[in-house]
Amino acid sequence: MLLKRAIGSSKLAVMLKHVPNILTFARLGLSIIFLVMILYSPQVEHRTAFLNGAFVLFVVAGLTDVVDGIVARRFNATSKFGRMVDPLVDKVLVVGTFVCFAVIGEPKLFGWSAETLAGIHWLVVAVLAAREAYVTILRQVAEAKGINFAATRSGKLKMLLQSFAIGTVLIKMAHVPDQTWGYWFTSLTFVAMLVATIVSGFLATRRPSWRQYKQEGTHHDSSAPSS
Repeated sequence: MLLKRAIGSSKLAVMLKHVPNILTFARLGLSIIFLVMILYSPQVEHRTAFLNGAFVLFVVAGLTDVVDGIVARRFNATSKFGRMVDPLVDKVLVVGTFVCFAVIGEPKLFGWSAETLAGIHWLVVAVLAAREAYVTILRQVAEAKGINFAATRSGKLKMLLQSFAIGTVLIKMAHVPDQTWGYWFTSLTFVAMLVATIVSGFLATRRPSWRQYKQEGTHHDSSAPSS
């Protein structure tokens, strides 16, 4: 009986170790559906209900990110694969959403021209994409050198504000597309998001483990014999 319980527990432990990665791929699928919904939203007849559905889907996708992190920590199911793929899926969802917003010209603000809005939207995309590409390169190098490059508070705050900004745009599009307070609230949300994005990118190179790696690399280079 004890042997059977031990075998059953070991099988359960093995299954649980795969749950975070399964949730990550589920989030990728939900993200793709969500992005298609954003692109298609200007063409639908019942736009409010459609955008409400997109908002719910976005929340569900975000919850899978929270749950897979909890499961990974609770059951010691973290892996190098998960540490690499999970952030990439987050980037697909977040950066992809702002690309879709830029394509459909949302959010509209203060009666500004389409050209002005397009410049702002694509500038936001450029800032987000540049930060994510930069940190992804750092993470790749860190993982290759065995350096812990797990999410930090600044990175989590950045992700929270990006998600909040996406939710704000969806709600504005669905319920208050032409309200002045909606313009201001959305604008302030975007400013806070961009500040957090830039600061978190800067802080990525200030974490102690990364500075130690750079110092060790400099020491090795200086101590190496010249040819």
